[in-house]
Amino acid sequence: MRYLAGWRVQMAKQMLRDGDFSIADIAVRVGYESEAAFNRAFKRSAGSPPAAWRKGVASALVSAAALLLSTEPWTALRIAALSG
Repeated sequence: MRYLAGWRVQMAKQMLRDGDFSIADIAVRVGYESEAAFNRAFKRSAGSPPAAWRKGVASALVSAAALLLSTEPWTALRIAALSG
């Protein structure tokens, strides 16, 4: 049962990161009968609700893109290496 829950959350993370699906759509697509049950399971596994996780990923991607587009690419790589 734990394997299935983990698989569902991993699939949901991919859809949250790469797609434009609503949280309710993702819940159904990964096998939950209700959005509430999906939210609880996702938060238990990922540490935050799906909407907050999506927002955090989007924010991180924007920050990474801005860093990479800085005028000095080697500085961006050095900063990324220090923060990781």
